[in-house]
Amino acid sequence: MTLDARIGLRKGALDLDLGLRVAPGELLVVVGPNGAGKTTALRALSGLEGIDAGFIRLDGATLDDPVVGVFTPPEHRPVGIVFQDGVLFPHLSALENVAFGLRGRGTGGVGARRRAHEWLDRVGLAAMARARPVALSGGQRQAVALARALARDPRLLLLDEPLAALDATTRSDMRHELRRHLDTYDGVRILVTHDPIEAIALADRIAVLEKGRITQEGTPADVRARPRSRYVADLVGVNLLAGRADGNLVRLSGGATLIVADPLPTGDVLAVVHPRAVALYADPPAGSPRNVWPVRVAAVDDEGERVRVRLSGPVDLVAEVTPAAASSLAVAPGASVFASVKATEVSVFPA
Repeated sequence: MTLDARIGLRKGALDLDLGLRVAPGELLVVVGPNGAGKTTALRALSGLEGIDAGFIRLDGATLDDPVVGVFTPPEHRPVGIVFQDGVLFPHLSALENVAFGLRGRGTGGVGARRRAHEWLDRVGLAAMARARPVALSGGQRQAVALARALARDPRLLLLDEPLAALDATTRSDMRHELRRHLDTYDGVRILVTHDPIEAIALADRIAVLEKGRITQEGTPADVRARPRSRYVADLVGVNLLAGRADGNLVRLSGGATLIVADPLPTGDVLAVVHPRAVALYADPPAGSPRNVWPVRVAAVDDEGERVRVRLSGPVDLVAEVTPAAASSLAVAPGASVFASVKATEVSVFPA
């Protein structure tokens, strides 16, 4: 009982070609840059976009297969979808918004309202049943949209950046609530997001979509440990360097060299360095660092307890230092410093 899909679809400049297989109770989080095809993939699964090639099968039933001429309209698919802005009917109360989807599936008025009340109670909004969307906060509107989607007992739940429109505090609170409600749902779940914290906090499995193709897939821990593209490295907040290994030496694609702790077989590799492992000095450091480069500060981002410093030079890096260290080094765009990384702080895997 799974979602098994192969989606081939062309829309403007987008050439979408991806395979998805998701089990009930599993939450697949799809991440990727703007224009990668994330929302289009969800629209195809929901029936809002027809596919040009491939198939969409849910619990063994074919919903879409252009080769054999099968297409199930959105209203006949056992699919619930929550959009970024909730898309509630402004003239209907919270109760009637939830009941609307049930009526569309043939549930009578009394039964639809009773079940809508039950779901509003589950999401903590029973007291706001008569309120219209304009009287609800952003988090409350998204909770109503989630209740509307789940009230229909869908076999597939699609969430398209459901927390993106919320402020930071509300988003954090709603993330915990979303996790709680998703844990009670035993169907297939797919969530699209740009937020790395959201992806890592919620996902059972992450799929990275870039230019219409899945470029990496795995558990959050796998993706964090072994990013396979610059986009993924930026997403999880690490430095990713490509090069060719030869013993304890990695010749980087930009011409610099990187010394690693353990000898490696000859071949193309990717090296990961956490920004906190990048130390900055006003003068060339003495002692244990094996990798030292003169660099120039390209940008500085003060993030409260840490300062992220973007560096350009023989090796382009991001360093994370304390505010005190940044102040003592007079770190500012254009400043010249030395960056060092211990060989033991470099993680390397085959490209």
